[in-house]
Amino acid sequence: QVQLVESGGGLVQAGGSLRLSCAASARTETRITMGWFRQAPGEEREFVAAISWSGRSTNYADSVKGRFTISRDNAKNTMYLQMNSLKPEDTAVYYCAGDRNPYSIVTTPADYDYWGHGTQVTVSS
Repeated sequence: QVQLVESGGGLVQAGGSLRLSCAASARTETRITMGWFRQAPGEEREFVAAISWSGRSTNYADSVKGRFTISRDNAKNTMYLQMNSLKPEDTAVYYCAGDRNPYSIVTTPADYDYWGHGTQVTVSS
């Protein structure tokens, strides 16, 4: 079992930046693909970005390409999402997710096995 805890959310003006972190913990070493999803009120949970265990493969939603960067530090068991040029439409609860397959980059929430509780990101206009 893997526990995921997000941090770094908050309120920022449009055009600003935030960095989200996701700390992973498990009783044994676990190699997982990790991803970020977000969910706005009344909307379905949507894919934002994902990174393989090695960090060599990444994938982004079209809506965040060029603005968001996903990365991970396996020595710290932590994944990051650097969010720049934020827009009001980026406002949502952001969730960290883990997939037991360390190589695949999947974009569907149902493909992920572990979830954090989420962190709120609010972008004001």
